[in-house]
Amino acid sequence: MTQNSIESELRDRLIATFSPTQLIVTNDSAKHHGHLGDDGTGESHFAVLIRAEALSGLSRVARHRAVHNALGDLTTRVH
Repeated sequence: MTQNSIESELRDRLIATFSPTQLIVTNDSAKHHGHLGDDGTGESHFAVLIRAEALSGLSRVARHRAVHNALGDLTTRVH
């Protein structure tokens, strides 16, 4: 992971927004090589597991929306 990687930026935004008690970001880009959304950078597909007080009590859809809002323009660059 490079200093200015999309993965680093994704982590930084989630930490800044939610102060999570647990955050696991998995780069799954290699599994999607040649698929829709693969831009060849090796940083196109991520899985995120996040636990944060700010997300407790929200529905699954509301949690998903909150994460997307926190990521902002990154959601147009990753899948």
